[in-house]
Amino acid sequence: MGNKKNDFSQGSVVGNIINLAVPMTMAQLINVLYNIVDRIYIGRIPGAGSMPLTGVGLCLPIISMVIAFANLFGMGGAPLCSIERGRGNVKEAEKIMGNSFAMMLLFGIGLTALGLILKKPMLYVFGASDNTYPYASQYVTIYLLGSVFVMTGLGMNSFINSQGFGRIGMMTVLLGAVANIILDPIFIFGLGMGVRGAALATVISQGISAVWILRFLTGKKTILKLKREAMVLERRRVASIMGLGLSGFTMSITNSLVQIVCNATLRDFGGDLYVGAMTVINSIREVVQLPVMGVTNSAQPVMGYNYGAGEYRRVKEAIRFTSVVAIVYTSIMWAGLYFLPDLFIRIFSNENDLLAIARPAMRIYYFGFFMMSLQMAGQAVFVALGKAKKAVFFSVFRKVIIVFPLTLILPHLWGLGTDGVFLAEPVSNFLGGAACYVTMLLTVWPELTEGEK
Repeated sequence: MGNKKNDFSQGSVVGNIINLAVPMTMAQLINVLYNIVDRIYIGRIPGAGSMPLTGVGLCLPIISMVIAFANLFGMGGAPLCSIERGRGNVKEAEKIMGNSFAMMLLFGIGLTALGLILKKPMLYVFGASDNTYPYASQYVTIYLLGSVFVMTGLGMNSFINSQGFGRIGMMTVLLGAVANIILDPIFIFGLGMGVRGAALATVISQGISAVWILRFLTGKKTILKLKREAMVLERRRVASIMGLGLSGFTMSITNSLVQIVCNATLRDFGGDLYVGAMTVINSIREVVQLPVMGVTNSAQPVMGYNYGAGEYRRVKEAIRFTSVVAIVYTSIMWAGLYFLPDLFIRIFSNENDLLAIARPAMRIYYFGFFMMSLQMAGQAVFVALGKAKKAVFFSVFRKVIIVFPLTLILPHLWGLGTDGVFLAEPVSNFLGGAACYVTMLLTVWPELTEGEK
């Protein structure tokens, strides 16, 4: 029964991807709202200026770290489940899901303890000043206490989507997002909790989503059930999960690393206001890249299932569709971000000083935005087909080998200063995106062509 439901080797490849992509993109958009809505409200706390928003921006690397570990086990286990389900091996797929869940719990508890112990030195290394540290500390303390909920909600939703239940995945996240939107103004303004209220609303909302997800995965409607006996850790299985999840983990952890370097460099070259501008730019990016993430993530279970079933022609069709959609969308968004930057910036802040800095910075940061889609499309193929080493390499290549050193070097060259920090991103998109996609075409495509014969 389970093997016949959501059989991605049947029907239209494009249709299968779209059926997953629409609800999955909505779910991701809703999920981003957890943090985005916080920043929208925080940017409008009366009389505080941009300092609370900047303080929360300093917490983004820590949030990225939590997301990184959710990706390690969620994005690592979910494609393996798709491959095993495509082979008809439901029992092994359930064990993969159970092991992933157990690892999320263990690492969630560990991250909470470690983060609270190292909180103060971490935030100052991340770019905090005496003016912004109090706000950052208030937010991150509460957020870390709820990191188990965050990891479970984000990580386990991948297993709902990988089974083809895109609408269920969207609805589970919607439940928490609606709660967050309602609780944010109550806690921040109504109860006068400020930044603490934003963090508390987020944690409670993620907890609601996590409970809902676990109820579905242990219920009657799911194909793969989350069972206690499947949570017994097995070294080989955990290694496979972490090996494939290293791509998503590396992307998030390197994002965290880059955010740290950017914030610290901007603080030194420009001050707190430039850190606030980067917070706004990163927030905008989280939203505008969502459709690409939705399509590429939705294509992964379709590609993985068909790869496991030996349907290589359908895998190639999925790659073509994913690539075209990603490139067209990011090209359109690039134009919007360049010509209408104020429209996006004012979502988070109406402060004139911040607007004056963020406007030119956005035009630099998003230059050639379409090249990022090549990175994401190439990564999606490597992850979906279980080619973990290539996926990890190109995550590291773009962020660590290109962005990290450029962020440190460019501000010192030709008088670029803060512009050099924003320039590192488009350079990495061109070099990293081209390298990742071309490598995918030279390695994966011939393998699929040969398999068609």
